Amino acid sequence: MIIFKKTILTIFVSLLLTANVFADKIRIGTEGAYPPWNAKNESGKLIGFEIELANILCVYMGAECTLVEQDWDGMIPGLTMKKYDAIMAGMSITEERMKTINFSQGYASDGASLAVMKGSTLEGMDTSAINLSNTDSATKKTLADLTTALAGKTVCVQTATIHQNFLESGLVGKPTVRTYKTQDEVNLDLAAGRCDAGLADILAITDFSEKSGKPVVLTGPVYSGGPFGAGVGVGIRKDDTDLLKRFNEAIDTAREQGKISELAIKWFGFDASM
Repeated sequence: MIIFKKTILTIFVSLLLTANVFADKIRIGTEGAYPPWNAKNESGKLIGFEIELANILCVYMGAECTLVEQDWDGMIPGLTMKKYDAIMAGMSITEERMKTINFSQGYASDGASLAVMKGSTLEGMDTSAINLSNTDSATKKTLADLTTALAGKTVCVQTATIHQNFLESGLVGKPTVRTYKTQDEVNLDLAAGRCDAGLADILAITDFSEKSGKPVVLTGPVYSGGPFGAGVGVGIRKDDTDLLKRFNEAIDTAREQGKISELAIKWFGFDASM
């Protein structure tokens, strides 16, 4: 009888330990195609700001993490279908996305901008920053000027992004919007002259310009707020409230210890941490 009880106790303890091990395994979805946020090196290894940040956050959470590659347009569906437990893929925190998933606090932000090839008629537009959460007269004038400038133009963007949403919102009229599966495809068609302009995060544009040597230049305002969201954060399923809390606590620790700033300067060239 005593042996039986010990056996039951041993099994019970083993099950508890096993449950804890599995509870501390977190799968993180990322695209691996949006440098310098997340990308691949020549050997196919995932690299970038978010890849290193994910590793640091997992250490703080005491979790064993696995990175799962996912095409951008399937990123949120992959999360809701439990292909992974969180998203770290340069995903901006927006009201529209928060109807489906939750977000951690933001950890970095760089703003968005139009990109054109040097010599374009769109080059040299006013580069004053605008926050689209504001509706003051200056913002309205800037949007009116952009509406005129983009009339009849083709602007290329990655599909299912805040950039596509902005261009199709009516805030800058109705330019022709051409969508692509990846930012790399946007960059290539812009350089080949098949787009009058591209719209993306500033870092994604400058990364392409520096690595390719193509004469790509930024033009027009730096956009933030409104459809561009409130920075980049970790996407998490609505019902995973405990995981959300753990990520927020880990981000707080990483920020306090200066890790997010260090990684931002390493990968972006400036402190884009939040």
